Amino acid sequence: MLDRAANDQVRPLLAAWRGGDRAARDRLFSILYDELQRTAAAMLRGERDVSLSIGDLVHETIIKLIALNEIDWQDRAHFMALTSVMMRRALLEHVRAKRTDKRRHQKVELMTNLPDAPNADLDDVNDALERLSRIDPERAEIVEMRYFGGMEIADIAVVLNLSESTVKRRWQAARLWLYEAMQPLDG
Repeated sequence: MLDRAANDQVRPLLAAWRGGDRAARDRLFSILYDELQRTAAAMLRGERDVSLSIGDLVHETIIKLIALNEIDWQDRAHFMALTSVMMRRALLEHVRAKRTDKRRHQKVELMTNLPDAPNADLDDVNDALERLSRIDPERAEIVEMRYFGGMEIADIAVVLNLSESTVKRRWQAARLWLYEAMQPLDG
């Protein structure tokens, strides 16, 4: 869970960055760099044939975050939630660009770490997540933060202003929905 001292240190930097202070932005990334690396490592863990390093994914994400000029950052949890979304997008862009390359590449699979569940193709997961976001945007956000961002239930509860038990229930429901949505159609 995000510790209060770190959040108290991050919140003023987020506000200063929103006000145009680039030094505050740089200090913020310096403070959160290790956490960003852990998030990227979790996202890349077990991926085959992805040429992005942890550092590459972090830097791609930072570039995307810097381009978002007028975000009203609330706190560290809000920042890390958006970071997980941006990391997922950077990874997807990398995979799609690699697939359009003339050389043949193997599919990128996400390691599910679930018994009796096959690993999932990143594009299939993304397509299912986009369908879920049209049905239930909040559950899709929970999946992005938890699965892609590696955020704890307690931190997601803070970001979404929900109880931890509600987040747990919605996370379980979203996982089940995604599992069902990604099953091959029997025909």
